[in-house]
Amino acid sequence: MILSRLENIFQDIFDSPSLHIGEDTAPPNIPDWDSVAQVKLVLATEEHFGIGFTTDEVASLKKVGDFIRVLKAKGLSD
Repeated sequence: MILSRLENIFQDIFDSPSLHIGEDTAPPNIPDWDSVAQVKLVLATEEHFGIGFTTDEVASLKKVGDFIRVLKAKGLSD
């Protein structure tokens, strides 16, 4: 499932094994989710899923649901 795989990435980036995310999780919900963390999330997601994001896709990643939407558009499925 894409969400559970993303959750593992978020737990790693934020060094919080107990962190749980949902499609509506966004920077205001995670205090350490700043621009540096966003870059780390993008790079880790690209590496984990073996894909690359376009500049427009990166700009559209405002919450977890956006990551899922873009990953599905790239052919990944739950």
